[in-house]
Amino acid sequence: MATHAIAAPESPIDAPERTGFDRPISPTARLLFLAALIGGLGYAGFSVFVDTRQVGESLALGVFAFLGLALLIALGFEFVNGFHDTANAVATVIYTNSMPAHLAVVWSGCFNFLGVMLSSGAVAYSIITLLPVDLILNVGSAGGFAMIFSLLLAAVLWNLATWYVGLPNSSSHTLIGSILGVGVANQLLSGGGAGGTSGLDWAQVQKVMTGLWMAPLIGFAAALILLFVMRRVVRNPTLYTPPVEGSPPPRGIRALLIFTCTAVSFAHGGNDGQKGMGLIMLILIGCAPTAYALNRTLPGDATPAFVAAATSVAGTFDTKSGGMNMAPTEARVMLTAALKAKKVEGAQVYGAVETVSRDLAARVGSYGALSNVPAGVASNVRNDMYLVLDTTKLMTKDKDAAKRFTAPELKAIGDYQGMLETGTRFIPLWVKISVAIALGLGTMVGWKRIVVTVGEKIGKSHMTYGMGAAAEIVAASVILLAERFGLPVSTTHILTSGVAGASVANGQGLQMRTIRNMALAWVMTLPAAMLLSGGLYCGLLTAVRVYGG
Repeated sequence: MATHAIAAPESPIDAPERTGFDRPISPTARLLFLAALIGGLGYAGFSVFVDTRQVGESLALGVFAFLGLALLIALGFEFVNGFHDTANAVATVIYTNSMPAHLAVVWSGCFNFLGVMLSSGAVAYSIITLLPVDLILNVGSAGGFAMIFSLLLAAVLWNLATWYVGLPNSSSHTLIGSILGVGVANQLLSGGGAGGTSGLDWAQVQKVMTGLWMAPLIGFAAALILLFVMRRVVRNPTLYTPPVEGSPPPRGIRALLIFTCTAVSFAHGGNDGQKGMGLIMLILIGCAPTAYALNRTLPGDATPAFVAAATSVAGTFDTKSGGMNMAPTEARVMLTAALKAKKVEGAQVYGAVETVSRDLAARVGSYGALSNVPAGVASNVRNDMYLVLDTTKLMTKDKDAAKRFTAPELKAIGDYQGMLETGTRFIPLWVKISVAIALGLGTMVGWKRIVVTVGEKIGKSHMTYGMGAAAEIVAASVILLAERFGLPVSTTHILTSGVAGASVANGQGLQMRTIRNMALAWVMTLPAAMLLSGGLYCGLLTAVRVYGG
């Protein structure tokens, strides 16, 4: 039913002949694409080999093959993300004759690549914090690997399904739904309470979901208002009339549209590319903890500052706990339970933070640098740093934090958190490059289905230059702002709703079949991805337990 609706728009626009959709791809381009694809995969494998050799970590053949498969699926998610979301950047330049179709997707792919390479990494770890604490701490266990494979496979399957019927669906929405599905399934299987939800960080879930549900509203309203303003301020009628068939727009308008296409491509790479980075880091930590659990590139001269910060903060929490004594093992259990329940106040939790922080200061200080941490304890050190970091973050973000801590204490805790993040939340250069290649190459294939929907099946008449510019200016601005604050947002939701808003502002009607289908996909994505990933997680975990003994 939905496929039929997509195949038969209310007011079809005969555009493929004008935009050169069916122009054949040259054999040279195919060879270059294949070479880049194989080269990217080979580069990732070689980098893992070099990194593990440098720290003296030898991977058994089976582990290396398992790691290769996991990385292939993670990069496959970014590849699918690329061709699924390409339309958000290129549909406007194609349908306004600003760029030929094949040149547009190559151009977009290059700037997606640059966006990934210049990204901050903040979004990568905001995604990871949605996962259950016990799975993050034991990512190298059967449950950890089942988690990673389940959420990646679920995200890829749903993205492919919506792409097949030509629906502009959010990869961010899909991935977050997959993560939530694994979290709920893990809590149910472990016998947790709260209906299977206590293992999830619902404060972080709410933060992320707020960005996702607001994106369509922001895109629609902002593009509508912007085009209204443009019509009042810039009175060039060429901007607001459909393009002449086969003719490019005037030079200034063409430059504007190419600029907005470039900005959306760059912003998309910077935001969406990071989601794959975070998942790849989980895979690497699970399979090769010695090389990737800790940031071994930090210089030894950073260690004294870390030890001093940990000792200072430990003193603060010792005072808050009333001098409570606790063994390190007991403290770790206490912090894990506190994070699961999201209840981090009280003398016992303060005492646990003090104990683990002093233990970290003593151990890291004795090694001299994170690069010297022995292989056998790298995962434990990383887990301790994770526990302290996320517990203190919950404390300092609480609305009553200013009542519990003085301003100097909050600053000292914040400085300590920064050092803990630097030591554990890092992205190796080769991971960025591999994800950038996967996302960039993905933009160059499979783009036609979604481009046709965005360009032909949202508004009832042909897209004008002003509509395309307004939608993309809004999309690029919102995505770049979200990346600045570490928020994963949906490029698809913002851009497609922006096209709808611009269509209304330009006096066009909307093709309600397409709008209904897009709204249905938006509503269904979260539960569908949750069911897929939760089911896969249960199945994989059962298979591991049965066949793995």
